[in-house]
Amino acid sequence: MIPTDHLLAFTLTALALIAVPGPSVLFVISRALVLGRRGALLTVLGNSAGLMVQVVAVAFGVGAVVERSVLVFTVVKLGGAAYLCYLGVQAVRHRRAITSILEHPEPPKTSGRVLREGFVVGLANPKSVVFFAAVLPQFVDRSVGGVPLQLLFLGTEFMLLAIVLDSVWAIAAGSARDWLARSPDRLSALGGVGGLLMIGIGVRLAFSGRSD
Repeated sequence: MIPTDHLLAFTLTALALIAVPGPSVLFVISRALVLGRRGALLTVLGNSAGLMVQVVAVAFGVGAVVERSVLVFTVVKLGGAAYLCYLGVQAVRHRRAITSILEHPEPPKTSGRVLREGFVVGLANPKSVVFFAAVLPQFVDRSVGGVPLQLLFLGTEFMLLAIVLDSVWAIAAGSARDWLARSPDRLSALGGVGGLLMIGIGVRLAFSGRSD
């Protein structure tokens, strides 16, 4: 059983990271702007399925290796922190790129195709890969054993939180579709703020430690 303080700290960290407009959130917003709320919500479901594949892989593979070695943990943590900062810098630098979706409308897509595209983005999302490999092990209580199951539990919680928050983004962006389309600067600002928040989380991760 994961201690309550570990679980609460993980939940707050996960909420902070999920709320940051990273690759998946920006993709959901773009789907909402192009396909509307239904397309965006289907994207969220597909994306969450991709995240679950990552969770299982980390819980029974990468996570087990990281959990056993302080050196590997430190390397993964610092590498993850650096990559999150890199993603944040890229988001700030290319914050205007998302506005291009307003200028290049796409043809209608089937539900299956929208789900598949969301799955691929979720599976390949570097932000969640870094989070699962570098952050999840910090909230595991090794004294009670069952580390893979703890990682699986925490990863599943992350996925469920992502479904809720990403759905909020999808509904909000779908509802504000016309308002956002009238001002590309609003989308640029969204990407810029998200990038800065991602850099902040990366710096925090670099200075965090194991919860042994």
